[in-house]
Amino acid sequence: MGIHVGIEHHTSYRFDRPVTIHPHVLRLRPAPHCRTPILAYSLRVTPGDHFLNWQQDPFANHLARLVFPEPATHLDISVDLVADLTVVNPFDFFVEKHAEHYPFTYEPGLAADLEPYLRVAETAGPLLDEWLAGVDLPTGDMTTVDFLVMLNRRLFRDVAYSVRMEPGVQSPETTLERAIGSCRDTSWLVVEVVRRFGLAARFVSGYLIQLTADVPALDGPSGPAADFTDLHAWAEVYLPGAGWIGFDPTSGLMAGEGHIPLACTPHPSSASPVTGSTSVCEVEFAFANAVHRVREDQRVTLPYTPDQWERIDRLGDAVDERLQAGDVRLTMGGEPTFVSIDDMDGAEWNIAADGPAKRALAHDLSLRLAARFAPGGLLQYGQGKWYPGEPLPRWSLN
Repeated sequence: MGIHVGIEHHTSYRFDRPVTIHPHVLRLRPAPHCRTPILAYSLRVTPGDHFLNWQQDPFANHLARLVFPEPATHLDISVDLVADLTVVNPFDFFVEKHAEHYPFTYEPGLAADLEPYLRVAETAGPLLDEWLAGVDLPTGDMTTVDFLVMLNRRLFRDVAYSVRMEPGVQSPETTLERAIGSCRDTSWLVVEVVRRFGLAARFVSGYLIQLTADVPALDGPSGPAADFTDLHAWAEVYLPGAGWIGFDPTSGLMAGEGHIPLACTPHPSSASPVTGSTSVCEVEFAFANAVHRVREDQRVTLPYTPDQWERIDRLGDAVDERLQAGDVRLTMGGEPTFVSIDDMDGAEWNIAADGPAKRALAHDLSLRLAARFAPGGLLQYGQGKWYPGEPLPRWSLN
């Protein structure tokens, strides 16, 4: 049971003269590994006189490459999609036994595949070294997942969030020095930190959808006052057995159904939603995102209205009347299990399919039940259900 939402994304450029629009690359289509079901997707670009070629980059992200043969005075990019926000349990995964606790080592073949995501890209400075030195490495029963959750929450605590309109991504040193950054700044810091602990990590650009809560939270914030969506960034870490798992340092939480990845790459420079250029001009830029609910399934967190309860009661009364008129009666079925009172711990009464006393006592019980409930009936001996790993035969007395 979930909520179907529509997302509208619009980017607009207005040029002060006809300009040459050089080839553009768009990363605005949900990535193949997106856990949130995408029910519909469309991309519209104007001017309409263009060539569109869908590709996949080396990291399997969807790319739309646009070529514009004629000069134009504007460029508009619109994306519409419908997503099924069925709740995702961010901890619904398994980790291979050897990787359950940190530190662990990636198997050599896997490590070779993950090499771009293990490579430290930034030069460490004194602030990053100091931050890393302050991390308490796991001891005892702390799992790898708990260790990563701890790192994510520490960065959420140590770096405040801000909307930063300047281009590019801050270095980890700059982010720690300022103790504030945009989602892309903190996410890149997470990637660099995790890699320094020997784990594969990648940068993620995508949409974040946040809906108002059905009821106020019992503790902590209740979420946004209105449904909200925007472009966002977070990080993913590769765990053997689980695959890529998302961590969002802006919230200190793991990625859920509201995180829709568009591009996942070793470095932020190859994850930009839109890349391209034009000939020299003055430009007016506009950007907007909107979300609206398309369909909502009834949820326990969204209480029924008095009118809905009244209709439910009327329907129940009508069903009861039809059942009574048809003389339909409710009985309880089941499989009663009988154990010998003389040998309650014996294998034949617990794990074995057969045994020296089981068949004799079952035969006696069957005769007594037949005399009580089915006098004159026929007793049948046949094969019962076989369970994997059990010796045969298993008898069934009916």
